[in-house]
Order: sequence, then structure tokens, then C-alpha cells
Amino acid sequence: MRTFTVTAALALALAAGMAGQAQAKGCLSGAAVGGLAGHMAHHGVLGAAGGCAVGHHMASKQAKQDSQAAARAQAPASQQHN
Repeated sequence: MRTFTVTAALALALAAGMAGQAQAKGCLSGAAVGGLAGHMAHHGVLGAAGGCAVGHHMASKQAKQDSQAAARAQAPASQQHN
């Protein structure tokens, strides 16, 4: 349990230090999940780093979809039927 706590703290510190505020979305939750999964496979730091990357990618993808949906909702009806 002590190893997991140290690994999780290290992963969160690395994630917070490497990611700026704009990149933090998804990284911390991904790092937590990845660190837990990596801990089970005895590779906690690698799991946290991978989880951070995947979490950031998924958050960016969702933000892009949300902005596209908002742009479509704001477009005039005449432009939507072209």
C-alpha cells in the first residue's frame, strides 16, 4: 500500500508539473486511473503517464466535438440546409 501511495503521489506531481492549465483537463483523472491499473501490473508510473496522455486526448476530442456542436447550433438555418 505504501508503494501505491508513493507512486500515486509521484505521478500526480509529475502530471501537475508537466501539464499547464490548458492541458490539465483529463490528465489528472487519466493519471489516477492509469496509475491504479499500472500499480496492479507493477508499473504504476508508466500507467499514470499513459493514463494522463489518454485522458488529455479524450478531453481534447470531447472539447472539439462540443465546440463543433455549438457552432452548428449558432449557425443560421439557411446555412444549415446548403
